[in-house]
Amino acid sequence: MFPLGIFPYLVGGVLIGVGVSLIYITTGLHATQSSFFSTTLSYLSKIPYFQQKQYRDSRGWRLTFAIAVVLGGFIYAILTPDGFFTTSVEWWRLLLGGFLVGFGTRLSKGCTSGHGISGLGSLSLSSFYAVITFLAVGILTALVLQAVGVA
Repeated sequence: MFPLGIFPYLVGGVLIGVGVSLIYITTGLHATQSSFFSTTLSYLSKIPYFQQKQYRDSRGWRLTFAIAVVLGGFIYAILTPDGFFTTSVEWWRLLLGGFLVGFGTRLSKGCTSGHGISGLGSLSLSSFYAVITFLAVGILTALVLQAVGVA
């Protein structure tokens, strides 16, 4: 179940929990990726949704956080023996998957990390339902794809 032992997963979980908690304690806002994306788009898009006061007022530190997430992944890729990953998945499947994830994020009013970490940590009932739905759809999709022979 834990191919690298439990320690890296434990450390990662604790770091995520501490980070999300610190952001909530210091700002009163949930540290969720979909809100970081929406806030970042407030720099680029004039669409009223992205120009909401909550996005404009918090975009400085949220942009810093979003850059740090990307930079952290880049540093990890450089420091690990395998380096950057590659995939044999066709570009159209990646594009379709990205579209479906984005659609699901808007439909559920948040991303998996937002509902799964911040939402469940706040004992949000709607986040609990969202996480159950994410898991059920993910498991069902994996089983269907396996049944039809998609690797």
